[in-house]
Amino acid sequence: MNYETILSNKAKTIKPSGIRKFFDIAAEMDDVISLSVGEPDFKTPWQIRDAGIRSLEKGKTWYTANAGLAELKVEICRYLKNHFDLSYDPKTETMVTVGGSEGIDICIRALVNPGDEVIVVEPCFVSYAPIAELTGGKVVPIATKAENHFRLTASELRAAITDRTKLLILPFPNNPTGAVMRREHLEAIAEVLRGTDIMVLSDEIYAELTYGDERHVSFAELDGMWERTILINGFSKAYAMTGWRLGYACGPAPIIKQMLKIHQFAIMCAPTTSQYAAIVALRECDDQIVAMRDQYDMRRRLLVSELNKLGLTCFEPEGAFYVFPCIRSTGLSSDDFCRQLLETRHVAVIPGTAFGESGEGFVRVSYSYSISHLMEALRRIGAFLKDLKSKQTEESV
Repeated sequence: MNYETILSNKAKTIKPSGIRKFFDIAAEMDDVISLSVGEPDFKTPWQIRDAGIRSLEKGKTWYTANAGLAELKVEICRYLKNHFDLSYDPKTETMVTVGGSEGIDICIRALVNPGDEVIVVEPCFVSYAPIAELTGGKVVPIATKAENHFRLTASELRAAITDRTKLLILPFPNNPTGAVMRREHLEAIAEVLRGTDIMVLSDEIYAELTYGDERHVSFAELDGMWERTILINGFSKAYAMTGWRLGYACGPAPIIKQMLKIHQFAIMCAPTTSQYAAIVALRECDDQIVAMRDQYDMRRRLLVSELNKLGLTCFEPEGAFYVFPCIRSTGLSSDDFCRQLLETRHVAVIPGTAFGESGEGFVRVSYSYSISHLMEALRRIGAFLKDLKSKQTEESV
């Protein structure tokens, strides 16, 4: 049987994740120090785990409502009101998803028709463009720049908009760069969108992992932006709940209604045990988030300082748990740098090109690892750079 003629042409054109490529290679090697995966090294706080266990002990193992437990949706709305002064109806404007990833998927599918243009701000999380392409949308990338701290500017957005633009995806705080859009930056973007019908998918999964004195600002907070914004968030990053696979989407009722239909047919409902655990997460675990964020902040400052000392220029990220150093000084491409570092010094980082073509010349380094883990990785990276410089000197003689 010729599967090449049977498989979907769109599916065949989608490239595998560049993150998983290096992660899978590293998994087959011994003595690898991995800085490749964006997964907290903390255990899920005990109160959350205990709530999940108690729900199982009580036999709460049946399906929930498609949109999620009513009690959880109320807590999500309470959280958004208390932290961002955002008001959503838990019955019609809120739904629980299988991680933030499902929320992204069904949002794009609910909005994008074939031929619609989807503006994707790069470098960015790997799933946006493939999902848009699978819907028949046309991806319009905007390459953000290191000199702007990888923030989207109003002029860049204005230049990308056409009469076919349907959706802007705002991925801030950003994976892979750690960039953050503060209120004044978002206001400039909002001004460009006013008077248009362009929708915004605001992926705010790293909202709680924002550093400095200014809190995270949701795009939906801005004047006139609530009605055009679908907010995606979840529990994986801030609460160290990656394996629980739980997220949520909030937005205007007509949009959530269509997203819920896709969710009904594709998923049925998010994991029941995870939903009961998440209720406790929202009610009781603010202190644990602060403690984990403080640890990430310490690691962030260490990694930025040490990478700069090694000659890998790195702007100071203000969110998430990634740094995005420039490796152009080595003369290697992003892919070659990562491959040679892994092969010779057994350190796994991710090429910037995994997050869009504009990531060339950079690599993503995750600091969701212990200080000892990071220090050993830095030692090996330093040795790799020293060996590389010696080799290049010999070749030039």
